[in-house]
Amino acid sequence: MSQEKQISARSFARAAYDRYIVGAMSSMAFGLFASLIIGVVFTQLAKIPVLAFLTPLAAITQEKTVIGAAVGVSIAYGLKSKPLVVFSSAVTGALGYSLGGPLGAFAAAVIGAEIARLVAGKTPVDIILSPFVTILSGGVAAMVLAPYAGKLTDWLGGVVNQWATLQPLPAGILIALLVGMTLTSPISSAGLCAAIGISGIASGAALAGCSAQMVGFAVASFGDNGIGGLLSQGLGTSKLQLPNVLTKPQIWIVPSIASAAMGPLATCVFNISTGASAAAGMGNCGLVGPLSALGKSGYSFYSVASILLVCFIFPAVLAAVLHYFIKKTGLVKDGDMRLITRD
Repeated sequence: MSQEKQISARSFARAAYDRYIVGAMSSMAFGLFASLIIGVVFTQLAKIPVLAFLTPLAAITQEKTVIGAAVGVSIAYGLKSKPLVVFSSAVTGALGYSLGGPLGAFAAAVIGAEIARLVAGKTPVDIILSPFVTILSGGVAAMVLAPYAGKLTDWLGGVVNQWATLQPLPAGILIALLVGMTLTSPISSAGLCAAIGISGIASGAALAGCSAQMVGFAVASFGDNGIGGLLSQGLGTSKLQLPNVLTKPQIWIVPSIASAAMGPLATCVFNISTGASAAAGMGNCGLVGPLSALGKSGYSFYSVASILLVCFIFPAVLAAVLHYFIKKTGLVKDGDMRLITRD
């Protein structure tokens, strides 16, 4: 293969990765958050007697068709589709999710939106043609591909979940590390966890890894970003550090060690699991992950204490200690983790 063809192939692969893995999958997480994840929050709030009226909202936001519709719309929006294509993707996403879960919805929404992109806004009958092409192509993709996507993710999730059950120590370390690092990367950790249907103590490891990643960056960068950075990363997302990670990857060491250390505590010591797969990949974002875990285990003193220790206290202490020593080596310096949004 000539050098020009190699460059062209790499450029195409990078563009596809940016568009579908980074763009579409990250957007899928917004759809999950606007349906399934909010449903988990409503479920917990509805247990409070004065908030029992939220029960119907909790139920409807966790229906497969509702989740799929939200996912379909968010994916099409992330692909910058025309409005009619975005709205029509609610149908393709709902069908794909019903037949094959998150990955089925992803395949149906992406295919429907990309094929409709060829005709959307280009004819006088766009109001009919765009929805027709979107739903037809995405619907066929859902019927053909979604069942296989569902089987693939069921198999993969089964492997991960069973491995965590049989080998909780190495599985806890690796799952927490990989999912935690995914949280900071351009890829959606919530989308990844939802796609493979992570559950049981494997979901607890993922939650611990994501939470430790967030708290690790928040504590380590406190000197650079203050209380605002502490809260925006510790309860928001560690993705805020991605621009700094790309230029100074050594700042990823402390949060990643914290993630790897918290995983085994979740799997081997506290037996933590979440009530929803996507919640495991949310970490402490909006307290969704901890609330999901407490909703699964109950609000006993032991459960609350285990979540506080694994998701907040232990990673904060570990990150503070590790950051102190790594700064002594000169590998990480003041200002390396200053958020670019900070004035």
